[in-house]
Amino acid sequence: MAQTDVLLTKQPAPQTVPPCELPPKLYDVARNTGSHTSAGLATAGFRTAKYLVDEWFQNCYASYHQAFADRDQSERQRHESRQLAAETEALAQRTQEDSTRKVGERLQDMHCWKSELQRQVGELVAETDLLLAQKLRLERALDATAMPFTIATDNLQCRERRQHPDLVRDHVEMELLKEVELIRNIQELLKRTIMQAVHQIRSNREHKELCEMDWSDKVDAYNIDETCAGYTNQSTEVQFHPHSTKFEESASMPETWARFTQENLQRAERERLASFNLRGLIECILRDTSEDLRLQCDSVNLAFGRRLEELEDARRKLQHHLNKTLREISDQEHNVAELKLAIRNKELPLKVAQTRLYQRSQRPNVELCRDTAQFRLVSEVEELNRSLTALKEKLLEAEQLLRNLEDTRMSLEKDIAVKTNSIFIDSQKCMTHRARYPTILQLAGYQ
Repeated sequence: MAQTDVLLTKQPAPQTVPPCELPPKLYDVARNTGSHTSAGLATAGFRTAKYLVDEWFQNCYASYHQAFADRDQSERQRHESRQLAAETEALAQRTQEDSTRKVGERLQDMHCWKSELQRQVGELVAETDLLLAQKLRLERALDATAMPFTIATDNLQCRERRQHPDLVRDHVEMELLKEVELIRNIQELLKRTIMQAVHQIRSNREHKELCEMDWSDKVDAYNIDETCAGYTNQSTEVQFHPHSTKFEESASMPETWARFTQENLQRAERERLASFNLRGLIECILRDTSEDLRLQCDSVNLAFGRRLEELEDARRKLQHHLNKTLREISDQEHNVAELKLAIRNKELPLKVAQTRLYQRSQRPNVELCRDTAQFRLVSEVEELNRSLTALKEKLLEAEQLLRNLEDTRMSLEKDIAVKTNSIFIDSQKCMTHRARYPTILQLAGYQ
């Protein structure tokens, strides 16, 4: 059809038979509206006129030219094929050698990172074990503070049983309150430090697991790459995997691959350093807390010793004053007895003088005279009354003083009993209990 299209481009040669008009006949011919049309009508695979000689030669020349062109193109293609085969063979060999070298370099990189991860895991394990030992010391130290707290609170409760006026907020009580507050603060500090150690241990283990997972992945990748590096063209395990060249969406880049491991190592190293610093902090805390508790214990014991000395001295002085008071009571009782005797001794002279005056008041008429004897008897009665009044006042004063001395004696005896009770509480109750105070090794968590 293509050749027919070419031949129809020329005008046909004149015919020997003159044309004549035929009666018209109508045909329903299908329109050809394609890209290769012939005057817009379907040719139905034939033409009405014969080809010319020039057209025949032209057709032959076109066949010759087409055959020559095909042979030339085939020769060029065979040369290019041989050249391409040689080039691809060399390229495949170079590419395989380069791939093998790259895989070897990758193996070296993975071995280096794998060794670093393994070293970091070992250091984290050792550091976690040391931190666990410090955590155990913290727990022992926290348990050891229970005894000092019990001792201090028991001392305070025992000293609440002191009687008035010894129920005072003295230096011993101040030191005991300071000891209780110190123990509470230390317990809170130890609890917070234990929680911090627990979090650090958990963090150490988490980063150790991350490093172990990274190390495990690198071991698997190392084994795979080591197997790949051993593959050659003569290997029997190789086979076609058409879709193996497709990159996975989750595949990492060399930079992200190295950065991932490097970040794991850096985070693990930071946690190891944090754990190391925490161990140092725990050591300082245990040393300082144990020393503070022992120093406060010594301060409380010293305050107890001074207070006991003060109580003993006060009781000794009270006993001395009690002895003097008892002697004074005895003397005052003799004084009262003497005053009563003196009063009784004045009553008889008063009776005599008053009887004389009464009898003399019976004198008759002018004999009832205010003579010297009368005046003297009156003055005598007045003097005796004044003497009796003075003696009675002194007797009342002496009896009041005697009662005061008795009250003082009772007060002194009560104070002595109170001091004795306070001495018993501080020495027998408190100091005996404080003898069970933990040692500094126990407070430091070593025992």
